[in-house]
Amino acid sequence: MEKISFYPRLLSTIKHYDKKTLSADIMAGIIVGIVALPLAIAFAIASGVTPEKGIITAVVAGLIISVFGGSKVQIGGPTGAFIIIIYGIIQQYGIEGLTIATLMAGAFLVLFGLLRLGTIIKYIPYPIIVGFTSGIAVTIFTTQIKDLFGLQITNIPSDFIEKWGAYAQNINTIDLWSALIGILSVIIIAIMPRFSKKIPGSLVAIIVMTILALVLKNTLGITSIETIGDRFAISNQLPDAQVPQMSWETIKGLVSPALTIAILGAIESLLSATVADGVIGDHHDSNTELMAQGLANIAAPLFGGIPATGAIARTMTNINNGGKTPISGIVHAVVLLLIFLFLMPLAQYIPMACLAGVLVIVSYGMSGWRSFKELMKNPKSDVAVLLITFFLTIIFDLTIAIEVGLIIACLLFMKRMAETTDVKVIMDEIDPNDELDITKGNLEHLTIPKGVEVYEINGPYFFGAGNRFEERMATLGDRPRVRVIRMRKVPFVDSTGIHNLTNLCIMSQKEGIQIVLSGVNSTVRSTLEKSGFNELVGENNICSHINLALKRANEIIQ
Repeated sequence: MEKISFYPRLLSTIKHYDKKTLSADIMAGIIVGIVALPLAIAFAIASGVTPEKGIITAVVAGLIISVFGGSKVQIGGPTGAFIIIIYGIIQQYGIEGLTIATLMAGAFLVLFGLLRLGTIIKYIPYPIIVGFTSGIAVTIFTTQIKDLFGLQITNIPSDFIEKWGAYAQNINTIDLWSALIGILSVIIIAIMPRFSKKIPGSLVAIIVMTILALVLKNTLGITSIETIGDRFAISNQLPDAQVPQMSWETIKGLVSPALTIAILGAIESLLSATVADGVIGDHHDSNTELMAQGLANIAAPLFGGIPATGAIARTMTNINNGGKTPISGIVHAVVLLLIFLFLMPLAQYIPMACLAGVLVIVSYGMSGWRSFKELMKNPKSDVAVLLITFFLTIIFDLTIAIEVGLIIACLLFMKRMAETTDVKVIMDEIDPNDELDITKGNLEHLTIPKGVEVYEINGPYFFGAGNRFEERMATLGDRPRVRVIRMRKVPFVDSTGIHNLTNLCIMSQKEGIQIVLSGVNSTVRSTLEKSGFNELVGENNICSHINLALKRANEIIQ
């Protein structure tokens, strides 16, 4: 039995730790903590929970991911990718349902790591990732229109198209002051990197717009600008750990969204870690990272948190500001905890329009429109997967989008694999100069005797290609004495391929035709023996190279 692969990078990095590295980590951690603050609040509110839950998630999950993770510089916390699915779960199952789903997702992530699925998850097709990421971005943008412009809408439809219809019907209810706050926030965040890359634009926008909103309220008497305090009761009390009551019915109902959270979290965290590796020249442990993500999502909901994963933007901020080890992630969590304990009451003055502006910029960054545009130039099958995943995400939900996208991608992969497998017929003679399985020293052309047909399979003989052989034989319509099937270029055969070969052998025997296999490699031969096919066709009719196969064919004819 293989040993469990779990070795947090913190253990290896602290062996050679020094004061210089500590200083760099502390500085990076402080900056990342400040950057994470507005994002944590914005993601929480957009997800349908109170602001403090976002910060608690960033503290608890961020700490665990840094302590137990498989990456040196990964920063964990709530991300925009979860907004839509969290909101949907709350609408259907309530806060307790979200807690249970997050716990289940954490357990799934730990299981993914234990099963060493870290490398497999990386192979999810790129069009699917871009499709649902872009779809999430559009959905997040859509959900922020009301707050961005201060629209007076009581009940916003959950459906994407109906939501835009409601916006159009209530366009005359725009609050100009809220719209001003929202648009200015977007402008500040967008242009801030031109002046300073170390000072987060979102933080600047929140400070400036909060002051502006207070000035407008206290000097001009403008009270139409909605703030966080108008919508939520702000608390800076640390919550006690609570285990939710679980029923079997609730667990069954939450399996699908929990799996979606787990898969999405796995993809985003490993993608973030891979991007970080490319920048710092390191190599993360994907299975350790998955288990750390799982532990984080088990712990966070017990304290009232929401799903968390590795965050690309915060991880890159950590790297760009000198973060070297997981210590910077631990510092980031401590900074957020201190802000939560001592400054959280001030969050009540932040305008909702400003937070909407923050999320508009986040959605723009998530959209990956350049990647989307480039993928549109790719083969039609990739474009189909991209567009289907994208539209399913925005029109239905993320769970359906991921499920359907993966199914379509798998079907297209099978189709492409099947197309790589070719079956050809050799009618007259075989040129030894082009062959690999002919006995060395025999340089004469091998003539195919009368009454013998030679077929060659090029590529894997699996369920997607099994019928191609039968179709090829049907076009000939001849009835030879012997059919030689060359399998020197068949790397593997699956149960469907064996089933097709078995049927071919039985049908041929009924017609008085003998099947002879040639060039069968050890892997394929072992598979055939396990299935009992060798007994059906006869051990002496499975040959290592074409010379022996043709010799055996002559023996049968004579």
